[in-house]
Amino acid sequence: MESSLPSSCPRCGAPRGAGPECPRCGVYYAKAAARTAQAALAVEPPPPSMVPEPEPERPPHLPAETLTWDEDAEDAQWELKIRMFAIPVALLVTWVLHSTGMGHRLLVLFFSMWIHELGHAVTAWLCGFLAFPGPWATPVAMNRSPLFSLLLAVGFGVLAWRGWKLRQRPLLVAGLALLGLQCVGTLLVGRAKAQSFVTFGGDGGCLVLGTLLMLTLYVPKESSLRQGWTRWGFLVIGAAAFTDAFRTWWRARTDVDAIPFGHIVGVGPSDPSTLTEAFGWSFDTLISRHVGLGMFCLAALGMVYAVGVFRARAAARA
Repeated sequence: MESSLPSSCPRCGAPRGAGPECPRCGVYYAKAAARTAQAALAVEPPPPSMVPEPEPERPPHLPAETLTWDEDAEDAQWELKIRMFAIPVALLVTWVLHSTGMGHRLLVLFFSMWIHELGHAVTAWLCGFLAFPGPWATPVAMNRSPLFSLLLAVGFGVLAWRGWKLRQRPLLVAGLALLGLQCVGTLLVGRAKAQSFVTFGGDGGCLVLGTLLMLTLYVPKESSLRQGWTRWGFLVIGAAAFTDAFRTWWRARTDVDAIPFGHIVGVGPSDPSTLTEAFGWSFDTLISRHVGLGMFCLAALGMVYAVGVFRARAAARA
Protein backbone atom coordinates (compact mmCIF):
# COMPACT_ATOMS: atom_id res chain seq x y z
CA MET A 1 0.00 0.00 0.00
CA GLU A 2 1.34 3.44 -0.94
CA SER A 3 1.93 5.95 1.85
CA SER A 4 -0.44 8.94 1.99
CA LEU A 5 2.35 11.19 3.38
CA PRO A 6 3.70 13.89 1.07
CA SER A 7 7.09 13.22 -0.56
CA SER A 8 8.44 16.69 0.14
CA CYS A 9 8.69 19.06 3.08
CA PRO A 10 5.53 21.21 3.47
CA ARG A 11 7.70 24.20 4.38
CA CYS A 12 10.80 24.24 2.12
CA GLY A 13 9.87 21.64 -0.50
CA ALA A 14 13.02 19.49 0.10
CA PRO A 15 12.73 15.69 -0.34
CA ARG A 16 11.21 14.11 2.73
CA GLY A 17 13.62 12.32 4.98
CA ALA A 18 13.03 9.21 7.06
CA GLY A 19 12.94 11.08 10.38
CA PRO A 20 10.24 13.36 11.81
CA GLU A 21 12.30 16.49 10.95
CA CYS A 22 13.30 17.97 7.65
CA PRO A 23 17.09 17.62 7.12
CA ARG A 24 17.22 21.00 5.36
CA CYS A 25 15.05 23.45 7.37
CA GLY A 26 14.65 21.41 10.57
CA VAL A 27 10.88 21.80 10.79
CA TYR A 28 8.78 18.96 12.12
CA TYR A 29 6.77 17.53 9.24
CA ALA A 30 3.63 17.18 11.38
CA LYS A 31 3.68 20.84 12.53
CA ALA A 32 4.34 22.15 9.01
CA ALA A 33 1.49 20.04 7.61
CA ALA A 34 -0.90 21.33 10.33
CA ARG A 35 -0.01 24.96 9.58
CA THR A 36 -0.51 24.42 5.85
CA ALA A 37 -3.95 22.89 6.50
CA GLN A 38 -4.98 25.85 8.75
CA ALA A 39 -3.90 28.38 6.12
CA ALA A 40 -5.94 26.58 3.48
CA LEU A 41 -9.02 26.64 5.72
CA ALA A 42 -8.58 30.37 6.47
CA VAL A 43 -8.81 31.30 2.78
CA GLU A 44 -12.26 29.98 2.06
CA PRO A 45 -14.15 30.94 -1.07
CA PRO A 46 -17.03 33.43 -0.52
CA PRO A 47 -20.53 31.97 -0.18
CA PRO A 48 -22.60 31.77 -3.36
CA SER A 49 -24.82 34.62 -2.22
CA MET A 50 -21.80 36.98 -2.15
CA VAL A 51 -20.59 36.16 -5.62
CA PRO A 52 -21.90 38.81 -8.08
CA GLU A 53 -24.00 37.38 -10.82
CA PRO A 54 -22.90 38.14 -14.35
CA GLU A 55 -24.92 40.85 -16.11
CA PRO A 56 -27.44 39.43 -18.51
CA GLU A 57 -26.86 40.02 -22.16
CA ARG A 58 -28.64 43.09 -23.59
CA PRO A 59 -31.53 42.12 -25.87
CA PRO A 60 -30.75 43.02 -29.47
CA HIS A 61 -33.92 45.17 -29.90
CA LEU A 62 -32.85 47.66 -27.18
CA PRO A 63 -30.57 50.62 -27.94
CA ALA A 64 -26.92 50.45 -27.01
CA GLU A 65 -27.46 52.73 -23.99
CA THR A 66 -30.56 53.67 -22.00
CA LEU A 67 -30.83 57.39 -21.23
CA THR A 68 -31.26 58.39 -17.58
CA TRP A 69 -34.09 60.69 -16.43
CA ASP A 70 -33.10 64.37 -16.51
CA GLU A 71 -35.34 66.60 -14.36
CA ASP A 72 -34.00 69.85 -15.82
CA ALA A 73 -34.61 68.65 -19.37
CA GLU A 74 -38.16 67.62 -18.55
CA ASP A 75 -38.85 70.99 -16.87
CA ALA A 76 -37.52 72.77 -19.94
CA GLN A 77 -39.85 70.79 -22.21
CA TRP A 78 -42.86 71.57 -20.01
CA GLU A 79 -41.97 75.26 -19.86
CA LEU A 80 -41.80 75.34 -23.65
CA LYS A 81 -45.31 73.90 -23.91
CA ILE A 82 -46.59 76.32 -21.27
CA ARG A 83 -45.18 79.33 -23.08
CA MET A 84 -46.56 78.17 -26.41
CA PHE A 85 -50.14 77.44 -25.38
CA ALA A 86 -50.99 79.04 -22.00
CA ILE A 87 -51.72 82.63 -23.08
CA PRO A 88 -53.50 81.80 -26.39
CA VAL A 89 -55.70 79.22 -24.63
CA ALA A 90 -56.47 81.61 -21.74
CA LEU A 91 -57.49 84.40 -24.14
CA LEU A 92 -59.61 82.06 -26.25
CA VAL A 93 -61.41 80.49 -23.27
CA THR A 94 -62.16 83.81 -21.55
CA TRP A 95 -63.34 85.33 -24.86
CA VAL A 96 -65.79 82.47 -25.33
CA LEU A 97 -66.97 82.70 -21.71
CA HIS A 98 -67.58 86.44 -22.05
CA SER A 99 -69.86 85.71 -24.99
CA THR A 100 -72.17 83.69 -22.72
CA GLY A 101 -74.47 85.30 -20.19
CA MET A 102 -73.51 83.34 -17.09
CA GLY A 103 -69.83 83.13 -17.97
CA HIS A 104 -69.64 86.88 -18.55
CA ARG A 105 -71.29 87.68 -15.22
CA LEU A 106 -68.97 85.35 -13.30
CA LEU A 107 -65.81 86.66 -14.94
CA VAL A 108 -66.86 90.26 -14.32
CA LEU A 109 -67.82 89.60 -10.72
CA PHE A 110 -64.69 87.73 -9.70
CA PHE A 111 -62.00 89.14 -12.01
CA SER A 112 -62.48 92.01 -14.44
CA MET A 113 -64.49 94.29 -12.14
CA TRP A 114 -61.64 94.38 -9.63
CA ILE A 115 -59.04 95.11 -12.31
CA HIS A 116 -61.35 97.81 -13.75
CA GLU A 117 -61.55 99.61 -10.40
CA LEU A 118 -57.85 99.12 -9.78
CA GLY A 119 -57.22 100.74 -13.16
CA HIS A 120 -59.13 103.84 -12.02
CA ALA A 121 -57.09 103.97 -8.82
CA VAL A 122 -53.67 103.43 -10.43
CA THR A 123 -54.37 106.14 -13.02
CA ALA A 124 -55.48 108.51 -10.26
CA TRP A 125 -52.33 107.79 -8.23
CA LEU A 126 -50.07 108.47 -11.21
CA CYS A 127 -51.91 111.78 -11.77
CA GLY A 128 -51.54 112.87 -8.14
CA PHE A 129 -55.04 112.10 -6.82
CA LEU A 130 -55.89 110.03 -3.80
CA ALA A 131 -58.13 107.06 -4.70
CA PHE A 132 -59.44 103.96 -2.96
CA PRO A 133 -60.43 101.05 -5.24
CA GLY A 134 -63.52 99.15 -4.15
CA PRO A 135 -66.20 96.88 -5.59
CA TRP A 136 -68.05 98.58 -8.47
CA ALA A 137 -66.82 102.06 -7.48
CA THR A 138 -63.54 103.88 -6.79
CA PRO A 139 -63.77 107.15 -4.85
CA VAL A 140 -61.27 109.67 -6.25
CA ALA A 141 -60.32 112.99 -4.65
CA MET A 142 -61.28 116.12 -6.58
CA ASN A 143 -57.93 117.85 -6.00
CA ARG A 144 -54.37 116.64 -6.19
CA SER A 145 -52.36 115.84 -3.09
CA PRO A 146 -48.73 117.07 -3.25
CA LEU A 147 -47.77 115.05 -0.16
CA PHE A 148 -49.18 111.83 -1.63
CA SER A 149 -47.37 112.50 -4.93
CA LEU A 150 -44.10 113.05 -3.07
CA LEU A 151 -44.45 109.83 -1.09
CA LEU A 152 -45.32 107.91 -4.24
CA ALA A 153 -42.30 109.32 -6.07
CA VAL A 154 -40.05 108.30 -3.18
CA GLY A 155 -41.50 104.79 -3.32
CA PHE A 156 -40.85 104.49 -7.06
CA GLY A 157 -37.32 105.83 -6.55
CA VAL A 158 -36.62 103.25 -3.84
CA LEU A 159 -37.92 100.52 -6.16
CA ALA A 160 -35.57 101.64 -8.93
CA TRP A 161 -32.62 101.95 -6.50
CA ARG A 162 -33.26 98.48 -5.12
CA GLY A 163 -33.33 97.03 -8.62
CA TRP A 164 -30.02 98.73 -9.41
CA LYS A 165 -28.47 97.65 -6.11
CA LEU A 166 -29.55 94.02 -6.47
CA ARG A 167 -28.87 94.01 -10.23
CA GLN A 168 -32.46 93.07 -10.94
CA ARG A 169 -33.32 94.73 -14.22
CA PRO A 170 -37.12 94.23 -14.00
CA LEU A 171 -37.28 96.17 -10.71
CA LEU A 172 -35.06 98.91 -12.07
CA VAL A 173 -37.10 99.30 -15.27
CA ALA A 174 -40.41 99.18 -13.38
CA GLY A 175 -39.30 101.83 -10.89
CA LEU A 176 -38.02 104.20 -13.58
CA ALA A 177 -41.06 103.68 -15.80
CA LEU A 178 -43.51 104.36 -12.96
CA LEU A 179 -41.54 107.41 -11.88
CA GLY A 180 -41.61 108.75 -15.43
CA LEU A 181 -45.36 108.14 -15.79
CA GLN A 182 -45.99 109.88 -12.49
CA CYS A 183 -43.96 112.92 -13.52
CA VAL A 184 -45.93 113.21 -16.76
CA GLY A 185 -49.33 112.63 -15.13
CA THR A 186 -48.71 114.95 -12.19
CA LEU A 187 -46.59 117.76 -13.62
CA LEU A 188 -47.46 117.95 -17.32
CA VAL A 189 -51.16 117.01 -17.47
CA GLY A 190 -53.78 119.52 -16.34
CA ARG A 191 -56.35 118.73 -13.68
CA ALA A 192 -59.36 118.36 -15.99
CA LYS A 193 -57.49 116.24 -18.52
CA ALA A 194 -56.07 114.09 -15.72
CA GLN A 195 -59.61 113.44 -14.45
CA SER A 196 -60.64 112.29 -17.92
CA PHE A 197 -57.65 109.91 -17.91
CA VAL A 198 -58.77 108.57 -14.53
CA THR A 199 -62.20 107.81 -16.00
CA PHE A 200 -60.61 106.25 -19.08
CA GLY A 201 -58.37 104.20 -16.77
CA GLY A 202 -61.21 101.80 -15.95
CA ASP A 203 -61.34 99.83 -19.18
CA GLY A 204 -57.87 101.12 -20.01
CA GLY A 205 -56.64 99.51 -16.81
CA CYS A 206 -58.29 96.24 -17.79
CA LEU A 207 -56.26 96.31 -21.00
CA VAL A 208 -52.91 97.41 -19.53
CA LEU A 209 -53.03 95.69 -16.14
CA GLY A 210 -54.54 92.57 -17.73
CA THR A 211 -51.60 92.41 -20.13
CA LEU A 212 -49.08 92.86 -17.31
CA LEU A 213 -50.73 90.11 -15.29
CA MET A 214 -50.55 87.72 -18.24
CA LEU A 215 -46.86 88.57 -18.72
CA THR A 216 -46.07 87.18 -15.26
CA LEU A 217 -46.11 83.81 -17.03
CA TYR A 218 -42.57 84.63 -18.21
CA VAL A 219 -40.99 85.30 -14.81
CA PRO A 220 -37.62 83.58 -14.17
CA LYS A 221 -37.46 80.10 -12.71
CA GLU A 222 -36.19 81.32 -9.33
CA SER A 223 -39.10 83.76 -8.91
CA SER A 224 -41.67 83.00 -6.21
CA LEU A 225 -44.43 83.63 -8.77
CA ARG A 226 -43.20 80.66 -10.79
CA GLN A 227 -42.34 78.35 -7.91
CA GLY A 228 -45.96 78.38 -6.76
CA TRP A 229 -49.20 78.68 -8.70
CA THR A 230 -49.38 82.47 -8.49
CA ARG A 231 -48.55 83.09 -12.13
CA TRP A 232 -51.42 80.83 -13.19
CA GLY A 233 -53.86 82.85 -11.11
CA PHE A 234 -52.52 86.10 -12.57
CA LEU A 235 -52.83 84.62 -16.07
CA VAL A 236 -56.53 83.83 -15.59
CA ILE A 237 -57.30 87.21 -13.98
CA GLY A 238 -55.39 89.12 -16.64
CA ALA A 239 -56.97 87.23 -19.54
CA ALA A 240 -60.47 87.70 -18.11
CA ALA A 241 -59.97 91.46 -17.60
CA PHE A 242 -58.35 92.02 -20.99
CA THR A 243 -60.92 90.11 -23.03
CA ASP A 244 -63.80 91.78 -21.18
CA ALA A 245 -62.70 95.30 -22.13
CA PHE A 246 -61.27 94.50 -25.57
CA ARG A 247 -64.29 92.49 -26.67
CA THR A 248 -66.63 95.35 -25.75
CA TRP A 249 -64.74 98.02 -27.68
CA TRP A 250 -63.94 95.76 -30.63
CA ARG A 251 -67.66 95.18 -31.09
CA ALA A 252 -68.30 98.92 -30.71
CA ARG A 253 -66.45 99.57 -33.98
CA THR A 254 -69.46 98.25 -35.87
CA ASP A 255 -72.16 98.43 -33.19
CA VAL A 256 -72.40 101.62 -31.12
CA ASP A 257 -75.04 99.99 -28.94
CA ALA A 258 -72.28 97.75 -27.51
CA ILE A 259 -70.87 100.77 -25.64
CA PRO A 260 -72.10 100.63 -22.02
CA PHE A 261 -73.71 104.07 -21.84
CA GLY A 262 -76.12 104.74 -19.00
CA HIS A 263 -76.41 105.33 -15.28
CA ILE A 264 -75.24 102.87 -12.61
CA VAL A 265 -77.43 102.75 -9.53
CA GLY A 266 -75.57 104.00 -6.48
CA VAL A 267 -72.51 104.98 -8.54
CA GLY A 268 -73.55 107.51 -11.19
CA PRO A 269 -72.98 107.76 -14.94
CA SER A 270 -70.97 104.98 -16.53
CA ASP A 271 -67.45 105.69 -17.70
CA PRO A 272 -68.37 106.10 -21.40
CA SER A 273 -71.23 108.44 -20.48
CA THR A 274 -68.91 110.52 -18.27
CA LEU A 275 -66.27 110.75 -21.00
CA THR A 276 -68.77 111.89 -23.64
CA GLU A 277 -70.95 114.16 -21.50
CA ALA A 278 -68.50 115.66 -18.99
CA PHE A 279 -65.27 115.69 -20.99
CA GLY A 280 -66.61 116.03 -24.55
CA TRP A 281 -65.17 112.88 -26.08
CA SER A 282 -66.84 111.91 -29.35
CA PHE A 283 -67.94 108.38 -30.10
CA ASP A 284 -65.09 107.95 -32.57
CA THR A 285 -62.54 109.21 -30.03
CA LEU A 286 -63.96 106.95 -27.37
CA ILE A 287 -63.80 103.86 -29.57
CA SER A 288 -60.48 104.59 -31.27
CA ARG A 289 -58.62 105.21 -28.00
CA HIS A 290 -59.85 102.02 -26.37
CA VAL A 291 -59.24 99.88 -29.46
CA GLY A 292 -55.87 101.52 -30.09
CA LEU A 293 -54.72 100.85 -26.55
CA GLY A 294 -55.94 97.26 -26.83
CA MET A 295 -54.04 96.71 -30.08
CA PHE A 296 -50.90 98.20 -28.55
CA CYS A 297 -51.19 95.80 -25.59
CA LEU A 298 -51.72 92.87 -27.94
CA ALA A 299 -48.62 93.85 -29.93
CA ALA A 300 -46.54 94.06 -26.76
CA LEU A 301 -47.94 90.74 -25.56
CA GLY A 302 -47.14 89.15 -28.92
CA MET A 303 -43.53 90.38 -28.85
CA VAL A 304 -42.93 89.04 -25.34
CA TYR A 305 -44.68 85.80 -26.33
CA ALA A 306 -42.35 85.33 -29.31
CA VAL A 307 -39.22 86.04 -27.25
CA GLY A 308 -40.41 83.77 -24.45
CA VAL A 309 -41.08 80.86 -26.80
CA PHE A 310 -37.71 81.36 -28.52
CA ARG A 311 -35.85 81.27 -25.21
CA ALA A 312 -37.81 78.27 -23.94
CA ARG A 313 -37.10 76.36 -27.14
CA ALA A 314 -33.38 77.14 -26.86
CA ALA A 315 -33.36 75.96 -23.24
CA ALA A 316 -35.16 72.75 -24.18
CA ARG A 317 -32.65 72.00 -26.94
CA ALA A 318 -29.75 72.68 -24.58
